[in-house]
Amino acid sequence: MCRKKVRLIREPRCKTCGKPLDRREKEYCADCLKGRHAFREGRSLFLNRAPVSTAIYAFKYQNRRIYGRYFGKMLADEFGDFLQKKKVDCIVPVPLHRRRRRVRGYNQAEILALELGRRTGIPVEKNGLLRVKNTKAQKDLDPVSRKQNMKGAFARRKDWTVPGTVLLVDDIYTTGSTLDEAARTLLSEGAENVYFLTISIGQGY
Repeated sequence: MCRKKVRLIREPRCKTCGKPLDRREKEYCADCLKGRHAFREGRSLFLNRAPVSTAIYAFKYQNRRIYGRYFGKMLADEFGDFLQKKKVDCIVPVPLHRRRRRVRGYNQAEILALELGRRTGIPVEKNGLLRVKNTKAQKDLDPVSRKQNMKGAFARRKDWTVPGTVLLVDDIYTTGSTLDEAARTLLSEGAENVYFLTISIGQGY
């Protein structure tokens, strides 16, 4: 990974998605003021720009799985106290559709989640949430199309009992559409609270 020093996101953050705010007196970012999310709250390590975005691309598409262990450690170090405070019962990686996983060979969110679980002691349920719809790539869609694209994308595995407080893990938060739909599914299946962690977060639309 690039050795250039990258600054972690610090306070002030949006109370919901964790995006950095330009003034301390603000509580929410412009995106979160537009509407409510299904997830309760989340945090990310970095803004999604180079060299972090370059590293995430290599992690996802160039088989640099070692980056997942590196970023998983950072998530545990930075947000371990956050997870304890929220009393997270279970970590769930955002799943890939089986066709996409077959092509890629692995799910980058699962690698992150397993490393985070190993370091925090929180159980990981890597197959409890299923991706039942082979959605289009979100990166090429506008915010409205992203929401439409994700509708009905997830389902609970029939023999999995969803715990009360779930942490979703993914690589990037852009508009929150993917995490929202995953959280909506978990809430409909019995979860009381859903939080998220990602490596990076976009700067808004």
